[in-house]
Amino acid sequence: MLKRGFMRPLAYYYGIATLTGTVIGAGILGIPFVVAMSGFWTGVLVLVVLGIVNLFVNLFMGDIVLGSDGRHQLVGHAGRILGRYGRFWMLLSIVIGCFGALVAYTLGVGSSLAEVFGGPVWLWSALFYLVMSYLLAGTVSRLGKSELWMEFFKLVVFLAVVFFLFSSSQFNVGNLSGFSWNSLLVPFGVVLFAYMGSPAIPEVCEQTRVCSHLTRRVIVIGSLIPLIAYVAFAAAVIGVTGPLTTEVATIGVARFSGAFVAGLVHALAVLAMASSFLALGYVLKDTFVKDVGLSSSNAWFIVVLAPLALIALGLSSFVRVLDIAGTFSGGIAGVLIVLMRALSVKRRSALSIFGYCALILVFCVGMLYQASLLV
Repeated sequence: MLKRGFMRPLAYYYGIATLTGTVIGAGILGIPFVVAMSGFWTGVLVLVVLGIVNLFVNLFMGDIVLGSDGRHQLVGHAGRILGRYGRFWMLLSIVIGCFGALVAYTLGVGSSLAEVFGGPVWLWSALFYLVMSYLLAGTVSRLGKSELWMEFFKLVVFLAVVFFLFSSSQFNVGNLSGFSWNSLLVPFGVVLFAYMGSPAIPEVCEQTRVCSHLTRRVIVIGSLIPLIAYVAFAAAVIGVTGPLTTEVATIGVARFSGAFVAGLVHALAVLAMASSFLALGYVLKDTFVKDVGLSSSNAWFIVVLAPLALIALGLSSFVRVLDIAGTFSGGIAGVLIVLMRALSVKRRSALSIFGYCALILVFCVGMLYQASLLV
């Protein structure tokens, strides 16, 4: 029995690696700051609630993909179930989220590598972008293999970082305090950005075709790993840096740590953002090919050049990118996926309708709050 429980097809692990690799990215660097700013326990509550919401959304998306005969990304499924308006809003959501993520990852990796090795941020960002652009020219098979290796190294580095921070002489349990209902929406955008993984669900379903009976389990595991990782990382960082927690967590931790731990933290940041860049970049490319009708080369060209154009136009605030992109991209996609799930189910009980409405309300409240900050 034990042997059977552990003997899974490689596709099973590729699927988990792709989903967790998509989710755990640049958002992890902004989480400690917004959690500390809102009050530690306020932030933990938001992390848990949105983590559970994210789990349901991913499962809904998995059911939608598995119940479809065609191979589409989110845009195609939205058009199939919700019509042309659903297709348009889902495409807008994907473009906002993926391009925002690629911009944030490029800026974040450049800053992290510059902190470690010195030199200009733009040079490291450019080198990172060249490597990622080359990998994006590959197939979903290359994606799965790249993700699996990066997820393995990322897990090792993450566990080492959390261990060193929790065991640090500067770790203070007293920093893990504070709760305020008034600050409940402060971490919303960054946390929702950090949980964005539904665009990778079609790829996960494709990778697990040989073991489709395990797809839902893959989605559950791939959705819960980030929740646990985010709470642990936020506690470890805030326990050390306290009120001096910085917007980019690696910078603050480096100031309180020795060279070795600082290097590990920066390595975690680079691995997290690189794996997410690959997964979301491929999702965006595949969306343009399958759902917009572009050729593979033209789709790759747009995916590679558009983020560079946004950076050149002055989009350089790391945390602001996370906040806005997470709120509106995650919010729009979340509402649409819940609606798609509700419409694709033949029988809907009063309890399920209440659940759908509750999920939609969560996303709408977050978007209204963010819109009020922009006005």
